[in-house]
Amino acid sequence: MSVSILSLGQRRLVVADERMTEVIQLAKRAAATLSPVMLCGESGSGKELIARFIHSEGSRSKGPFVSINCAAVPDGLMESELFGHERGAFTGAVAQHLGKFERATQGTLLLDEVSEMSVHLQAKLLRVLQEGELDRLGGRDTVPINCRIVSTTNRDPKISISESLFREDLFYRLNVIRIDCPSLRGRETAIEALATEFLQQASLRQNKAIRGYSAEAMKSLKLHDWPGNIRELQNVVERAVLLCDGALIKEVQLDDWIKRPDSFDLLDSPHRLDDVEKKHILQMLKTTRGNRTLAASELGISVRTLRNKLKVYQLS
Repeated sequence: MSVSILSLGQRRLVVADERMTEVIQLAKRAAATLSPVMLCGESGSGKELIARFIHSEGSRSKGPFVSINCAAVPDGLMESELFGHERGAFTGAVAQHLGKFERATQGTLLLDEVSEMSVHLQAKLLRVLQEGELDRLGGRDTVPINCRIVSTTNRDPKISISESLFREDLFYRLNVIRIDCPSLRGRETAIEALATEFLQQASLRQNKAIRGYSAEAMKSLKLHDWPGNIRELQNVVERAVLLCDGALIKEVQLDDWIKRPDSFDLLDSPHRLDDVEKKHILQMLKTTRGNRTLAASELGISVRTLRNKLKVYQLS
């Protein structure tokens, strides 16, 4: 499958496999309407970029794209951030403040991690969405809202509802069109395309001429679980570029960040202590490409001690 890159201002959206293609096709259909969209997926899976894509493809693309992280704003400030306040509404309110809803007029409002909002504020949000108008804190008149709503959550909404953390009526109000953003695990084509894109970006920022990855490094990237998804991959590549002094990113430059497929977990190992040590020495020698001096340094022992252990374990 060919790789396509969609430009979203200063951001770029990489589409490299069938799962992401399906997401983009559904996002295009959603963009053609003004119905609320809910983007579900793990942290770092690119939900905000999909939200920006929906905005850019819709009829309100020339309007503002405004976002608010519902998990990051304290409850005491959230109501003012969303709905705004009038001068004198509370201590410190020295001027009128327009909330996110008003700032997103004729555009798109992204409610990022909406399920993290307190249940009390969820009730107020539901009322605003139902009535199509809001009351600024300290205000006398209602203000009509006119923006497209996109929300995201990294939790399973139904689990949050069952735990009384997410109002069911608000969920159905926001979940008119649901798009599930896939995690990065097992998507080898996407991993390679994203790693290549991030390498080009990081090399340009750091003024380095790195042309790609070694075969071993790319294999490690493809087989890693990526619990942090795209965000984690981007950080790993950024660090590898910083450490790389050659033309290729090598596996050793990824070791501190990702767990290679042939590595092991000491807590899960059923072996005896000497078996664990033997395997660890072999792994370190592989990492250092057989360089005993470097392997000994990484293991925290002398070269002589390493040589003796190789004899004991009958390792060449």
